[in-house]
Amino acid sequence: MNLRHKLLYVAMSLAFAPGTLLAADQEATVQNPPSGNPGPAERKVQNLDAVSVTATKRETPLQKTPVAVTAITVDTLDRERVMTVQDLTKLVPGLQGTSQGDHGVVTLTLRGIGNDSAKTEYADPEVATFVDGVYAPRAEAASGLLLDMEGVETLRGPQGTLWGRNSTAGAISFQTAKPDIGAGFYGNAQVEAGNYNQTGARAAFNLPISDTFAMRVAAVHQQHDGYVDYQRPSGQLPSLAAQQQAYLASPASGGTLANFKPIDPGQYVQGGDKYNAQDQSAARVSALWQPSDAFKWNLSYEYFADRGTPSLSLMQTPRQGQDFWSALIDTAPYLDRTSKTVRSRMDWNINDGVQLSYIAGYNKYSGKSDFDQDVGVSVPTSFTTNGVYQDDRTNDSNYKSWSQEINLKSTGPQTLDWILGAYYGYEDNDIRFDIPIMNGTRYGTVSWQGSFIQPKETVKSYALFGQATWHLSDHWRLTGGARWSHDTKENKGGINWGWAYDPAVPQVPISPDVYPDPSNGFAISQRNTAKYSKSKPTWLLRLDTDVSENGLLYASVSTGYKSGGTQDAGTLYKPETLTNYEIGSKFTFLDGHMTWNSAVYYEDFKNFQLSAPIVYPDGNHGLGFSNVGGSTKVLGFETELAYQQTNDRFNLIFSAIPKKELGKLVYAGSNDYQGLPACPPESNLANCMNVTGNDLPHAPNVSLTGIYEHTFHLANGGRLTPRISAQYQSSQWLSYFNLGSGDRQKAYTRGDLSLRYSEPGDKWWVNAYVQNVSDEKIRTSAGRFLMSDGSLQYVSQYLAPRTYGVQVGVWF
Repeated sequence: MNLRHKLLYVAMSLAFAPGTLLAADQEATVQNPPSGNPGPAERKVQNLDAVSVTATKRETPLQKTPVAVTAITVDTLDRERVMTVQDLTKLVPGLQGTSQGDHGVVTLTLRGIGNDSAKTEYADPEVATFVDGVYAPRAEAASGLLLDMEGVETLRGPQGTLWGRNSTAGAISFQTAKPDIGAGFYGNAQVEAGNYNQTGARAAFNLPISDTFAMRVAAVHQQHDGYVDYQRPSGQLPSLAAQQQAYLASPASGGTLANFKPIDPGQYVQGGDKYNAQDQSAARVSALWQPSDAFKWNLSYEYFADRGTPSLSLMQTPRQGQDFWSALIDTAPYLDRTSKTVRSRMDWNINDGVQLSYIAGYNKYSGKSDFDQDVGVSVPTSFTTNGVYQDDRTNDSNYKSWSQEINLKSTGPQTLDWILGAYYGYEDNDIRFDIPIMNGTRYGTVSWQGSFIQPKETVKSYALFGQATWHLSDHWRLTGGARWSHDTKENKGGINWGWAYDPAVPQVPISPDVYPDPSNGFAISQRNTAKYSKSKPTWLLRLDTDVSENGLLYASVSTGYKSGGTQDAGTLYKPETLTNYEIGSKFTFLDGHMTWNSAVYYEDFKNFQLSAPIVYPDGNHGLGFSNVGGSTKVLGFETELAYQQTNDRFNLIFSAIPKKELGKLVYAGSNDYQGLPACPPESNLANCMNVTGNDLPHAPNVSLTGIYEHTFHLANGGRLTPRISAQYQSSQWLSYFNLGSGDRQKAYTRGDLSLRYSEPGDKWWVNAYVQNVSDEKIRTSAGRFLMSDGSLQYVSQYLAPRTYGVQVGVWF
């Protein structure tokens, strides 16, 4: 085993705080197991200023990179049990994640900028995600397992020059672990078990095939039971006499009991998979071919399957006698998602000063789901009255995407560091999404129902970009960059079908095998065929300087861009742009054992795109887009402090967003918030309100995460490492409506604990953990229902309750 791999293993296997990737400043004493797999027996003090990142699409030291970037290594991902992108939120200043149950996705907000309804084949996110440099365009990509990662970089602020469209607020770059040609055969494996019948297993191993070729194979499976119990209808449903009385009082009865049916308790789900369950698997096969020092080719195939269940919104105040984590459910949860991805990167060193790279990717995603959109809030008084049955059902969704990027850049010491590139991306998506809404129960009369059938929606994106850094002197650098993007989005043959209220047609919920047409009670409510095409430049200007040998100051102005597009009825919406003004600093202290990075920023956002499910004045439903007028303004400060000395590791991650003011939007509507005032005709909405100047959601004034661990060296040579991680967030709005306590998450503190034992030879380890120790009920979203008595009941998505378990890992 060569020294390079020893040092690599030391860096990957140490426990450390987020934002730091450790590198050895002294050679560690290493013992090799018989298999040849490296395993450090004794760790020396590490430097925190040796971290390298690729935020500028070239490898540079984190402390010398004038970008607000958080670098998180594989070991931190493991020790903080980061399974999905939502779990990253406590490790990155200003990052928030919101679950969207009806589509089973996670939407992201960064520095106050995001959109809860940036989901499905329609809406693009404000935070772009990349895996090995390949862009993942749909929100479903944020729901996958983080398998065998090498590290994660979160770039805060618009990254439109180098990383492209849809990185309005920032970008997250995931780097997978790569094969190692010279390291020999080695690997690791891990199993775990915990409450809610949680089980998990993962493994990865390196396969050297020849002196020029190696492979790496990794697999993972994670599952746990659902957190949401099923409530029994007994004791909640009205008596037969009360049902008859309520039915007689309804217009559907005609004043007689001729068509009366008692409520069937059997329609309520009592068994099977629960909501908020996990059942996810992933596997990746990677290959590295390096026939010479000048050329290498990384190629991977990844498979991801999700057979869990969607996350359910819960009543903020449960009904009397019912547990908080429970609901009266009449639509069983269902989720079936499969993703297949190929990623390729070729790097060719043309000479000592120039490198050519070609990055390409292909993804095919398919998914189906069922979700109880009424979430059991209103108990029916008869089979046609009071309660509402609503099933949000993705009958099928198929998304395919291709992307290619070629870039040419300078390497090595240069007076002028430069990069030039071209990008092409293409999507071909289709979906059918049904929404049956019935009065009372699923056997009642139709309130409204529709089917959204989009047979072909395409996206084409072209871009040219370049960036250069001029070294004005040994300590001053000036950077300029620009990107030209052209986007074309087209809906071909999309139709929204709405209920025509034909009394001659049986009023039953639409089935997946029924195509809507006039013969079964439907009429076309909107034709969505349309085309959007527009170009947009983005740019960057930045000045940075060294402050002695251990400090960096920078000031930048940068822009981000998200394309416009088409929406229901073929209406177009405008692109959004963000201009970010930022001043930042990066300092290293104590001979590299402490780093302190900070940034203050001001964002000026034009034409902010907000999308939401809405009701039109004619009673039909759809997904509507609004461009916020004027300027949406955000002012914030963030800082990260990391310290490591011998056996102690400590991190503070702080974010403050005192100003987050929405621009002008007079007519804002959302079906997730029933009971909004009626709207004037010119709004094209049934209900809406003026949200101009409101606070942005998911942007607490203050957020603080602290992580500390200490290693105790035992007499037998083993190590015992307790770790505590705690996050505080001040209160925050959960929507741009700002509707009061039900639309708000109050201030909270959430803590995680773990205790890890590593045996003397580092061949195996055991870790016990508790997450959300105090069992806090933390809302990530909100909505409300208008009840028959005129009251309003709020519901929310919540982070997981208290979980605990044990992990066992081995190196071989």
